[in-house]
Amino acid sequence: MSDYTGADEEKAEITETTASVDESDPDAKFGGREARLALERKLLWKIDLRILGVLVPIYILNYVDRNNAGAARLRGFETDLHLKGQEFATLLSILYVGYIIMQIPSNMFLNYIGKPSLYLPGCMAVWGMISCLTGITNNFVGALLTRFFLGFVEAAFFPGALFLLSKWYKREEIGRRTAILYCGNLISNAFGSLMASGILSGMQGTLGHAAWRWLFYIEGSLTVFVAICAMFILPDFPTTTKWLTPSERTLAVQRMKEDAGVGDQGETEVGGQSSGLVQALSDWRVWWMSLAMTAQVVSLSFNAYFPTLSATLGFNNTVTLLLCAPPFAFASLAAFFLSRHSDQTKERFWHVASSFGLGIVGFIIAIGTMNTAARYVSLFLMAQSYAGFVVVYAWISNSFPRPPSKRAVALALMNAFSQLGNVAGSYVFPTMWGPTYRNSYGICIACAGVGIVMCWVFKMSLTRLNEKMEREEREKGITEEGFRYIV
Repeated sequence: MSDYTGADEEKAEITETTASVDESDPDAKFGGREARLALERKLLWKIDLRILGVLVPIYILNYVDRNNAGAARLRGFETDLHLKGQEFATLLSILYVGYIIMQIPSNMFLNYIGKPSLYLPGCMAVWGMISCLTGITNNFVGALLTRFFLGFVEAAFFPGALFLLSKWYKREEIGRRTAILYCGNLISNAFGSLMASGILSGMQGTLGHAAWRWLFYIEGSLTVFVAICAMFILPDFPTTTKWLTPSERTLAVQRMKEDAGVGDQGETEVGGQSSGLVQALSDWRVWWMSLAMTAQVVSLSFNAYFPTLSATLGFNNTVTLLLCAPPFAFASLAAFFLSRHSDQTKERFWHVASSFGLGIVGFIIAIGTMNTAARYVSLFLMAQSYAGFVVVYAWISNSFPRPPSKRAVALALMNAFSQLGNVAGSYVFPTMWGPTYRNSYGICIACAGVGIVMCWVFKMSLTRLNEKMEREEREKGITEEGFRYIV
């Protein structure tokens, strides 16, 4: 586990390291431009391994533990718990109630303590234990309580992970990293389906327990194990991470300062947290994108019911689960390449719109035919919509750059508010609308369209801000281009 000292001591070390260096040349302290670039490549390699190498497996298990109810449904989960009517949908939606409640306080607390290496894995270990407890429930109320508290604790991870990425990576770097992180979500659908297929087909009656109970026991235990390992690997923030060399730490801090023209530290006091909360809540763009993301999440509500939708192809339960894997493997690749291209071109909106547009084509195909091949193709097109959603996360992460307390609250608020879409989305695919689910897909089309339009308004807002900054620089005679929003 990392060895920690106070932020003030770290800042003093950085100051001492950079003292008496010519401030007119920011690369001089690293031995010149070429030496800095070499050091920066080494630094990025280090933090990529430490951050993404840990966050991606955590995110995979985050979603495996969240979505395993969908797979358990195929092997007696509803029957053994005596669920009736919309009670299964309620079990799905109640998770997001706890998830919404906890996200903003969690990110504010993370920014205050400055130790994600302890906080995020600690929360992960707790939700792993709660997931195990789902396997011992015998009725609706017991499952309802475990699902609520599972969401309550899982809420710490994703906004916290986005905040951690924003503390280490520049705006042109964060899109690709966000995509790699979010691929954990997509991979979890493929990996979780394969794991569930093996457990549900091979452990029925083992030690007197139903196979769906073993699904929760095994996946929850795996989560706890990975959480313990993560505590020893995951870094903290640039000024409080001890395994960096002094020059690497100086560069890590300077990179973020150069990226936004102001330092990224020094807001851990309660007053700074309160100020960030007020700034985030008073920014209309935060609320606008919260609503846009809510609509987009509803359009992605097929995710929780993917095994059910795959079952409409007419195969047995084992094959049904296996068929869930390829669409999300494809979506993972699409998310990575779309986000990488978005970073390279420094463009966000059209990447988002194109991905959700293809998703709409998938919904239309599913509405129009019951042909097995065509419907399976439609599942691929639906799943790749997540690539556009990944770009949205990268977009909002670098559209609210400073102060860090505001960024922490804004990211948590938008992610939390958007989860209302999951609450509503849990009821979008009722059994009575199957097997065609035309009404469900119609809702998804409408919400995807609304999300695209709202992102266009956000793009125009940022464009006007960029034009305003450009005019101000011209009036002041500044020739070097300053900060610009990526649109």
